[in-house]
Amino acid sequence: MKILFVCTGNTCRSPLAEYIARKIAAELGRSDVPFASAGTHAAEGAPATDEALLVGLERGVDLSPHRSRRLTRELLADHDLVLVMSDSHLGQVRSLSPGVQVEMLAGFGGGEGSRRSIADPFGGDLSVYRATADELERELKALLERIPAR
Repeated sequence: MKILFVCTGNTCRSPLAEYIARKIAAELGRSDVPFASAGTHAAEGAPATDEALLVGLERGVDLSPHRSRRLTRELLADHDLVLVMSDSHLGQVRSLSPGVQVEMLAGFGGGEGSRRSIADPFGGDLSVYRATADELERELKALLERIPAR
């Protein structure tokens, strides 16, 4: 199952989710789930923010290779599951590709009432980025427990 994480600029939340998910999957011995990320309004080729890079390093993930990319129909068609950070992303993905399987990352699989946004740390200090990364780690661990190994 190929999973795509989507946020707005693809420089904070979605790359943190992508790289943290890769790390958690590797720790669990899961090489069967490839992860990628994109942004609904991303400028092509931008690096992760300095704060995302630092918070990633604190968690043992190196986001320095990351370059942002804009969400496209083709990218959506190439993934089995799209996990977004907010309701606005949910709507944007559905309007771009109505048939795609898209869900909110936070609360995925927990029913409609458990869905919630993951706050955008852009412009915040390191403590805001750390809180976002903490939430992503919790959600990603739960995600990998829900997806059966192939």
